Amino acid sequence: MGPKRAELLDKNLGIRTYHDLLYHFPTHYVDRTTIRRIVDFQGADMPSVQVRGRFVTFNVQGEGAKTRLTGLFSDGSGVMEVVWFQRIKFLREHYHTNTEYVVFGKPTQFNGRWSMVHPEVDAPGAPGAQEGFRGVYPLTEQLRNRGFSSKTFSTAVTTILSGMTVLSETLPQHIIARHNLLGIRDALVNIHTPSSPQMLERARMRLKFEELFYLQLDIQRYARRRSSTTQGLYFPRIGKFFNTFYSDFLPFPLTGAQKRVIKEIRADMATGRQMNRLLQGDVGSGKTLVALLTMLIALDNGTQACLMAPTEILATQHFETISKMVAPMGVNVKLLTGSTRRKAREEIDTQLTDGSLHILIGTHAVIEDRVRFRNLGFIVIDEQHRFGVAQRARLWTKNTTPPHVLVMTATPIPRTLAMTVYGDLDVSVIDELPPGRKPVQTLLRYDEERFATYQGIGRQLRKGRQVYIVYPLIKENEKLDLRSLEEGYENICDTFRDYRVAYLHGKMRPEEKDYQMQLFATHQADILVSTTVIEVGVNVPNATTMVIENSERFGLSQLHQLRGRVGRGGEQSYCILMTKRKIAKDTRKRLELMTATTDGFEIAEADMQMRGPGDIEGTMQSGIPFDLHIANLATDGQIVQLARDTACAVLDADPSLAAPENSLLVRQLALLSSRLKDWSRIS
Repeated sequence: MGPKRAELLDKNLGIRTYHDLLYHFPTHYVDRTTIRRIVDFQGADMPSVQVRGRFVTFNVQGEGAKTRLTGLFSDGSGVMEVVWFQRIKFLREHYHTNTEYVVFGKPTQFNGRWSMVHPEVDAPGAPGAQEGFRGVYPLTEQLRNRGFSSKTFSTAVTTILSGMTVLSETLPQHIIARHNLLGIRDALVNIHTPSSPQMLERARMRLKFEELFYLQLDIQRYARRRSSTTQGLYFPRIGKFFNTFYSDFLPFPLTGAQKRVIKEIRADMATGRQMNRLLQGDVGSGKTLVALLTMLIALDNGTQACLMAPTEILATQHFETISKMVAPMGVNVKLLTGSTRRKAREEIDTQLTDGSLHILIGTHAVIEDRVRFRNLGFIVIDEQHRFGVAQRARLWTKNTTPPHVLVMTATPIPRTLAMTVYGDLDVSVIDELPPGRKPVQTLLRYDEERFATYQGIGRQLRKGRQVYIVYPLIKENEKLDLRSLEEGYENICDTFRDYRVAYLHGKMRPEEKDYQMQLFATHQADILVSTTVIEVGVNVPNATTMVIENSERFGLSQLHQLRGRVGRGGEQSYCILMTKRKIAKDTRKRLELMTATTDGFEIAEADMQMRGPGDIEGTMQSGIPFDLHIANLATDGQIVQLARDTACAVLDADPSLAAPENSLLVRQLALLSSRLKDWSRIS
């Protein structure tokens, strides 16, 4: 390739080296082993096929940008049109009538005749002619317009591989032999130009395993090193704070899952090593109570605790819940957010440094440099996926000995993602709802059923219950056919004139948000019209109905989070998904899944299958790149587990990778370190 084509590859696909090109894999494959006849073409959506025959005529039609080259192509059984809209002069000079060619492309019917647009054309047996199973490569529109095709990549890769007499192996022989993997050269040859479907599968297995193995090896090596070298605070005591609260002020009996998780956390804090634990629990499972009980253990051992939440609404909710529960015990709890007044901030600063402030709850404000603790021993980070890695790491510096860290999420994490993105954390799961909770009934309703929906809302309101109505937009937008909060608020006020309606969105001033939220929380308002700002942390047990307008606009995880705002009391609750009758097939599948299950883990797995791990991960862990070339965390769970088990076995036998047979692993990890460097650094 010349410098101009090389520049295009770099600009469009980031391909700069032979290695980059070899690891630019096809997305799918076409079967070039069979010659088809034109007379046998049938069906509205035929796959790409190849035909052997001759051009009968060529004809240039149109002018300027509308110029096209049309050829009539016959294979003896029938005739089809072949059309090109670009590089016409070049093609007219290179293709001739009465010369045999193999034409490969997707047949479509136009004006009663079969045609192919921009097919690949080769002389049979010519160098570079495509035969067998051939890859279809991801391309940008600019590359296509400049003459790049899947054939361009296939030819380039074949040239590289045939010119490399030696291709260094990237996995040790003992791992290759143990799992019966292809060698690296055979794997690369068969991923680009597979000799059979079976060899293609073996090539995929080898390359996926290698990618995931080195990722797991990096994560596990880091986690083990940190576990053995990072000193933590030693918390041997369970004292008066924990015991008094547990015996006298516990609001309801703990579930078996909550007790199990508290034991796991207690065991971590008594080792003298820093705890780094991820607590997963579905919406309403009681994570906040677990967090409070474990913070009280920190207080019993003479240290302070801090809880950081991503929004003022959630931080305020935590503060009100926790301070009310521990007030009779004399535990000093304060709230710090961006809107905390200067005098209150000064009081917090003083009490933090003299140690009289036991628990600080806040937003990002708690990581500011001016916030200094006397002895911070325990950190809880709620909805931790909303914080960047660097933000969370700043809390570590609040004590000379790193505090114990508990990160919590109500967004269930698919198993393969947890093993990868969160692979260096110990994981606890609360998989049991508190007693008395009834599963939320989820109903799919169309716009024309709005009157019946409002009748149902009226029945709930007459029982003294409260209702959320969520909109995707604050203001009306001409470009988007979506309902807005402003329009909806007026409509709801008009429809339910006998009831008070509060409203809430993210662009309101903090004091106005608090006022509107308090109206609803204290039942001075019966209906809360809101955007997704209430997605996490809002806890109003008397609210039994959640209506989500334009539900087709929301992802599964977000719908599940919103649904979690109801069903928090003992009454039967409902989540109503409003949408248009005419929606895409995938969208309908997503909404129907919501009506079929309330299991957050089942929804998370389905969400990853539908959206892919990159999208899911982006909602879970800001700042960590997903740069897998071939492995897919949504579909390759068994290979992830195999790679993890293999990495652990290697490290169990040789923790420092000092054995001669593992020298290749050390070299490969060093080569890959720039690509893997941000994985797993969760806290």
